[in-house]
Amino acid sequence: MAHRSAPWHSRYARWFSARPQTVVVQPTTFCNLDCTYCYLPHRRLVREMSPEIAGAVARSVTALTNGASPLGIVWHGGEPLALGLRKFTALLALFEDLRQAGAIHHYVQTNATLITDNWCDLLTAYEFRVGVSIDGPATHNAERVDLRGRSTFERVTRGIRRLREHAIPFSVISVVGTDAIGRPEELLNFLATLGGHSVGFNIEETEGVNTDRQPPTQEQAEEFWRRTLAWSRHHRDSVKIREVERLGEYLRLIRTGQRTTWEECRLDPIPTVSWDGQVVLLSPELAGTTDATYSDFVVGNVQQQSIAQMLRDAHRLRYVREFLTGLDRCQAECEFFDFCRGAQAGNRYFENGSLETTETNYCRASRQALVTALSTIAIREETP
Repeated sequence: MAHRSAPWHSRYARWFSARPQTVVVQPTTFCNLDCTYCYLPHRRLVREMSPEIAGAVARSVTALTNGASPLGIVWHGGEPLALGLRKFTALLALFEDLRQAGAIHHYVQTNATLITDNWCDLLTAYEFRVGVSIDGPATHNAERVDLRGRSTFERVTRGIRRLREHAIPFSVISVVGTDAIGRPEELLNFLATLGGHSVGFNIEETEGVNTDRQPPTQEQAEEFWRRTLAWSRHHRDSVKIREVERLGEYLRLIRTGQRTTWEECRLDPIPTVSWDGQVVLLSPELAGTTDATYSDFVVGNVQQQSIAQMLRDAHRLRYVREFLTGLDRCQAECEFFDFCRGAQAGNRYFENGSLETTETNYCRASRQALVTALSTIAIREETP
């Protein structure tokens, strides 16, 4: 293709938005859980973001705001609430002028075990968008254990009840492994009772330090998505399913002659700021990954350089260039590219060892299987 010979900065601009939609911020490496499938390498270490680092992040974010849509500040990985109310409030204060001006929204992804009435007051005061991680009823949630190996199910559901009592909207993310993937109706029926406005399914992936477990196969995933699509059709007024909504939006735009609207959407470079100010791009899962070939994927540090400058120079990075080559290959070779758009740099690296590669098990289980599941349903309905 002609664009493969274009300058790297042009190739980067072709795929990525100039301004990120989100900035992921890691307030602490520590997590009070020890989920068996977790990808985080340093979740038992207590390393916390200082106000000085958070202030540098806020200054960088200020330069990224443009008076258009608010930028999402996503507090994530390990467990953000493990930082404690006092320290977390001190970090949030550094972003308050931006929030009050409508330039940012705060998001937090939490396991919900630490949620108290005081935490709910903070989440409300700062207008947080809350995501809760829970894998389903107690039998599905068995791999989400604490540091002593004990079940966390009761603590998670207690935290969710507190969110509901305080009228705090939340979404749910569920990791689906080989044990639960054959029971989607049981999973969906339970998740619908929690009161969240949406649910997203992460088919278990090979990434980070989670490398020894067998993820679900493409065949298992296709059956999961087929039954999930069928469930959603019979429960239209129930919880929204993230993946189904995305597929539905794609089909709506294609059917109404708005393909260019879909195709013009650019990928988010997702700058991710670790507790010490180090920044990686493309995939939050790359943060904390040690690989001298790619300089540990670090682009820079917010105390020495702005995120805007890091993004302007992103096309110079070896791993970003390799990912751009992989995207070009995906577009040329994959029949699912029109829907998938070829993202997920972390999966390429952790599964294939190179960002220049194309297909991953993530692609097969989370994107391709979803499309083929819908196709299977359509064929069955058309067959007399």
